[in-house]
Amino acid sequence: MLRFPVCALFFLLVLAGWRSADAQERPSRPQPSQCQAIAQSLPKATFASFSPPGPTLARDTASGEVKITFLGHATFFIETPGGTSIATDFSGTYSPPYTPTVVTMNKAHPTHYTLTPDPAIRYVLHGWSDTPDEPAKVHLAVGDTLIRNVVTDIRSWSGGIEPNGNSIFIFEVAGLCIGHLGHLHFELNDKQYADIGRLDVVMVPVDGGLTMGADSMSRVVKRLRSSLILPMHRWGPPVQQFLAMFGPEFDIAYAPDATTTVSLKTLPRKPLIYVLKGL
Repeated sequence: MLRFPVCALFFLLVLAGWRSADAQERPSRPQPSQCQAIAQSLPKATFASFSPPGPTLARDTASGEVKITFLGHATFFIETPGGTSIATDFSGTYSPPYTPTVVTMNKAHPTHYTLTPDPAIRYVLHGWSDTPDEPAKVHLAVGDTLIRNVVTDIRSWSGGIEPNGNSIFIFEVAGLCIGHLGHLHFELNDKQYADIGRLDVVMVPVDGGLTMGADSMSRVVKRLRSSLILPMHRWGPPVQQFLAMFGPEFDIAYAPDATTTVSLKTLPRKPLIYVLKGL
């Protein structure tokens, strides 16, 4: 019979225990952003879908389809293939059909956040930091979705500047990069564009002045060059004022209802501004 020295056995058990404890205590590395990685590695590339062109989105019954519903103002309800549900700029005014897994909100105005969300909501992600002027940092994997943020400054109520007062939330799911610009007050700089990376779908405020004027917002949209642009946050001026800023390089269509579905395979080849019902 093979005899194993007791001291050696004791050493191996201690070593195994140390490794086990170390593995449990050492934090796992955060999931990398594919939307940033692709955009930064191919800075001169133009992203295109190989689906047939057309003014409306095709329907795809295969897995990998994301459902997006416009609830009102700046609130969209995103439902992912893996069962994660997200309500954007959640204030409690526009209720999703069921309790979402995640809500995101920025601090720009009361219509964009609430400090008393339903306790049943598992993740409540603030676009602001509890430390004044410090940027909020969100980088969280929830189910099949990576959620992260990019901060921007906003105008304060006194007419000054509130640093890091708005968060652009980005949802990476099913190969798609989906961005919500929040209450964007200023055109983005090069670093912010780099931090955002590629956006296949972007939700854009089109109020014409409470955030940015239509011409400034159109420049942001044109530089992002997302495949699908979903207008939101319309106050006062008709949406046509925003749409008039775009030439023939963009398609424009009006959805028959408040919901659309999109997958990597069904992204329109030509950038499409898609006005969901209820805007």
